[in-house]
Amino acid sequence: MNAHKEPFGQTTDGQEVLIYTLTSSKGFRARITNFGATLVSLHVPDRDGSLGDVVLGFDTLEGYINQTAYLGSTVGRYGNRIAKGKFTLDGTEYTLATNNGPNHLHGGLQGFDKKVWETQEAVATEDEAWVKMTYLSPDGEEGYPGNLQCTVTYTLTNSDELRISYEAETDKKTVLNLTNHSYWNLAGQGSGDILGHELMINAEKFTLIDQELIPNGVIASVHDMPLDFTRPRTIGSRLRQTASGFDHNYVLSGPVGEMKLCARVREPGSGRVMEIHTTEPGVQLYTGNFLDGSIVGKGGAKYDKHAAFCLETQHYPDSPNKPQFPSVVLEPGQKFASQTVHKFSTK
Repeated sequence: MNAHKEPFGQTTDGQEVLIYTLTSSKGFRARITNFGATLVSLHVPDRDGSLGDVVLGFDTLEGYINQTAYLGSTVGRYGNRIAKGKFTLDGTEYTLATNNGPNHLHGGLQGFDKKVWETQEAVATEDEAWVKMTYLSPDGEEGYPGNLQCTVTYTLTNSDELRISYEAETDKKTVLNLTNHSYWNLAGQGSGDILGHELMINAEKFTLIDQELIPNGVIASVHDMPLDFTRPRTIGSRLRQTASGFDHNYVLSGPVGEMKLCARVREPGSGRVMEIHTTEPGVQLYTGNFLDGSIVGKGGAKYDKHAAFCLETQHYPDSPNKPQFPSVVLEPGQKFASQTVHKFSTK
């Protein structure tokens, strides 16, 4: 295993940004920048052993600074949406930035995806390589209460896994929902759409949403609906039954807080398989509905509609306003911990 760093440029205010490369003895290669604690690329082999980059992204730091699609980013303080940008804790109402119509999305105007994280260490051993990054979100940032200390660790293993681990502590009661917003295409980024990918999601239920994609509080069955991926189906076969695609939160089967199967995806052409396990209670399936070719990514690739899918492991959207959902409250003295594992193989 190997881990090394190199410069990746400067932000507009002169902060130095680094990019880290983690390489396994089998040739798997992950590149992560401390701007937004972002997964820039992940090269994994196909059935013939040829490496391909399976995440959308940019060749330069400027692409990440200017983007609004969260490609590869660590999202926080709260991934997904909070209705009307408001929530109440212990009788105090907090008002957040609204950046998705009338609602708050992915941490606000300058979320964790736009911050330069401090790198704690980049280490390689015989069996794994990892990079650990931290960010201190000050009390009141984007409207959230509490000084929140966050840590994200990316680990590449010789077991063909990419692990993403999150930790956090606060000095004031707050809400938290961290996730990674990578856009996946197992045929290779820039290779076309993902409609032929076969997807299975380990979820019998999902959270019903309104026209603004905010949950109405009802948890419904996926059966007899286009959202049903309880057995492997091509994304395209289900997507054609929707108006524009998927942007839905699934309620994963299994105990909240314990590691469990989340999803399995196979791309028939390359034979690549990605299996996701997580401690989170939900996962947001997003099928790149708002990609329109205007984003020019790595190697000059234009990312058109449905050029990738996201499987964002998470707590449910608008949980601060839905007491019946699993809690997203973090209190002083508590330690938040979450982990998501992406395991790759071929078939």
